[in-house]
Amino acid sequence: MFFEYLSLVYSIIFLHFFALILPGADFFMVIKQSLQYSRKTGIYTAIGLGLGIAIHIIYCLAGIALIISKSILLFNFIKIIGAIYLFYIGFQIFTAKTSDIEISKVEKALDISIFSAIKTGFLTNVLNPKATLFFLSLFTVFIPANTPTLVLAVVSLEMILMTIIWFMCVSIFFTQPKVQTVFNKFQKIFNKIFGGLLMALGVKIAVSE
Repeated sequence: MFFEYLSLVYSIIFLHFFALILPGADFFMVIKQSLQYSRKTGIYTAIGLGLGIAIHIIYCLAGIALIISKSILLFNFIKIIGAIYLFYIGFQIFTAKTSDIEISKVEKALDISIFSAIKTGFLTNVLNPKATLFFLSLFTVFIPANTPTLVLAVVSLEMILMTIIWFMCVSIFFTQPKVQTVFNKFQKIFNKIFGGLLMALGVKIAVSE
């Protein structure tokens, strides 16, 4: 029976991967965490993003997705909370003070805890209205209601693991010595760019219909 749904599984893998590689709040957050703190923090942020995906999947499987999709008020509430969170994080990055000391020399002193890294990734994903909209459409329109539990379990695990692995790779890439050297040199500019992008995303989400 599972093999009858292989085309659906492959389609979801493709759609999810395409959604992952498009730069968004999660992408900018992993880069920011990796460059400002460390590769370890970036990796744990990626794990937090994966856990955030799990929350989206759980409420979709529980049928709450259908309720949200039918309630404009509820979805707008989620959208505004997410927009405020993104703007707040972006503002913090935008106004952050920079240092001429190389990150590698002060990493242990400045790095945040594992819990904080996971929490940041988790909240970034859970409160991202674009992620909510993606999973709403995926589970209410794309995935048939009579899809077997085994198939749902496979695609759910795939989306969680693919999210973690992809953003771990992003973190590893952006913490290469050459990349960090460039960041150290232009840290103030990068803070303005990443912070500005996150604030812009927050504003765009807040005013979008």
